[in-house]
Amino acid sequence: MIDQIRHERESVLGVQISALNLEQAESIIAQWLAQRTKHYVCITTVHGVMECQRDSQLMEIYNASGIATADGMPLVWILKSRGHDHQTRVYGPDLMTKICRRSVERGDRHFLYGGAPGVVDSLSHTLADSIAGIQIAGTHSPPFHELSEAEDREIVSEINAARPDIVWVGLGTPKQERWMADHIERLNASVLIGVGAAFDFLSGSKAQAPRWMQQNGFEWAFRLATEPRRLWKRYLIYNPWFLYKFGVEVIRSR
Repeated sequence: MIDQIRHERESVLGVQISALNLEQAESIIAQWLAQRTKHYVCITTVHGVMECQRDSQLMEIYNASGIATADGMPLVWILKSRGHDHQTRVYGPDLMTKICRRSVERGDRHFLYGGAPGVVDSLSHTLADSIAGIQIAGTHSPPFHELSEAEDREIVSEINAARPDIVWVGLGTPKQERWMADHIERLNASVLIGVGAAFDFLSGSKAQAPRWMQQNGFEWAFRLATEPRRLWKRYLIYNPWFLYKFGVEVIRSR
């Protein structure tokens, strides 16, 4: 896959993060759709970066993506400190909403893959109600177990039969990144975008942190308070581990 649109990437613990703001990310994806070139997009958080520290193959998947946007505010601050003054957070739900709204005039077709049972259907209805003219080509909520080859072939056939231009993948990190890398050449869609919890947030299944918390790096506290049993390891172990490893990297580079 040859990217015709150049943008800078910065290494953060080996993960190549795209120095892009929300508008730039949307513009690049729009050009891919116009050119019919195949790419997948990783919405990158501290959690994703730390998963890559344990899995070199996952790091290769991130680094082979068309773009790996900075979702977490620590990543935004790091890119800003390296001279990318234009950098803003590219938050999954915001990117999904912007692309869906702008896709109407282009006639792009969307497929929603992932989410718990009922969530993906709720998301489909929410998008249809809020964005007049949006084309939802299909939805599929996969089972939690590992798919057999026959099940996987059936899903690929279902998605291709729906003829989407964009496949939104809401499986969570790192499952969605592995799925996109494995399926990018098997699907006819131009763009696969892994948006994780955006399915839950935009469908209203889970509450989003207030905007001021998102913009100031406190979203983790809100999410930890609302889902402590599921997210305690991510925020109480991975975040401090990230700060330690990044601090070591900075000291060594000097």
